[in-house]
Amino acid sequence: MAGSQQNGVNGTAKKPWIMNAFAMTAPGHLAPGLWRHPDQGPQTLEHWVELAKKLDEAKFHGIFFADVLGIYDVYKGNGPALSSGAQIPILDVSLIISAMAHATKNLSFGITASTSYEHPYTLARRYSSLDQITNGRVGWNIVTSYLESAAKSFGLEQTVEHDERYKIADEFMEVVYKLLEGSWDDDAIEANKKTGVWTNPEKVHHIDHAGKYFKSRGPNLVGPTRQRTPFLLQAGASKAGKDFAAKHAEAMFLPGLIPEKTRAIVDDMRASLKAQGRAEDSIKFIAGIFIVVDETDEKAQAKFQDLLQYADLEGGASLFGGWSGTDLSKFTDDEDFKFTGPPAIQSMINNWTTTVPGLKDQKWTKKHILQQLAVSGAHERAVGSPQTVADTLQRWIDEAQIDGFNISYATTPGTFEDLITYLWPELKKRGVLQQDYAGSSMRENFLQDGKGPRMNEMDDGKAVDVDGKETEI
Repeated sequence: MAGSQQNGVNGTAKKPWIMNAFAMTAPGHLAPGLWRHPDQGPQTLEHWVELAKKLDEAKFHGIFFADVLGIYDVYKGNGPALSSGAQIPILDVSLIISAMAHATKNLSFGITASTSYEHPYTLARRYSSLDQITNGRVGWNIVTSYLESAAKSFGLEQTVEHDERYKIADEFMEVVYKLLEGSWDDDAIEANKKTGVWTNPEKVHHIDHAGKYFKSRGPNLVGPTRQRTPFLLQAGASKAGKDFAAKHAEAMFLPGLIPEKTRAIVDDMRASLKAQGRAEDSIKFIAGIFIVVDETDEKAQAKFQDLLQYADLEGGASLFGGWSGTDLSKFTDDEDFKFTGPPAIQSMINNWTTTVPGLKDQKWTKKHILQQLAVSGAHERAVGSPQTVADTLQRWIDEAQIDGFNISYATTPGTFEDLITYLWPELKKRGVLQQDYAGSSMRENFLQDGKGPRMNEMDDGKAVDVDGKETEI
């Protein structure tokens, strides 16, 4: 049954699926080693601009760039991550967005920034600048950094304790709202050549924030932009992360190898939204997935096997070490992780053996685990013909009750070109792909609620008051 004909959370017609490209300005994102593939060229500025143009023409909702501020060094130190190109070296993508935005008309850009190592005042200026440059097509993926290597590079002995990071992030958001929503009136900029007044001083305000973690006098250095506050995304699945998302997020990236576990997060979040006084559908839920598609299942499987031969398992072990805190080098090569591995690994193994035929009775060694993580990371993989892949996506929409997908890649632009060539016609036939953009800003295009580009136009005004005081968002 086509997704456009299904019922949404409140019995309304299901909206077109959100289709988002998931990328990183590093040689290897979730697929270390694939930079060696013959189809992967240098990721120059021209490369990213051309990719953005393809995505824009194909009506992807956006391209979301992940980011890290340290090296994955839990597994054997820096060596494996550096040699495999596992998310290192990595460019500051905010410096690339203006060129990508200039070359496109509607594509949105999600950019990751950490509340652990930024100051609200400088971050507010950066996102205001990007919002102005892109004409409202920018979003902020709010993270609290977890890598110890990043903490030490910023002068700390260790990372700040998990829940404390979210307390810091909460006040960080309070300051950002005050700067972006409250420090400039909408009509503050007059740019009147006759009077000689560019900005009316009476319509620009200090915020004078003094809290536990931050002080800022303000005002923001940039005047009001199309969205004022960038579209807010979040990916935390811990209790503190979900509480934070229920207060602040407008879209949420979800982990999960099987729909049932992702559905549990969605249900929990909807209950939290209700407790916050927000509508249950006020967050768009977007699941990570990796797709290999071709004309037939056989061709897609052959393509996937071709990709696997370039995967760097040492690089994969580096990423896994950072994600889980587990150094796989401390385990023997023939150890069966199904029985002795840490809880996070056992949970993944249980998911794999439940959903993939033939895996139940296999021995789960380090190599076997890394082979399962290779190319796709800890995400669902959909490999097959357009019909097979579309059926997998539909199952996730139905069973996990999500709104769309964050699609990772093996090679760029190859993975996304295959989606456009093979999968897009099938999704269009099923009526689940957007035919046109809902608006001209990221907020309009992702929320698809007709309420405009500003936060304070959401949820019947329960967002951020114009004086910058945080209320129910």
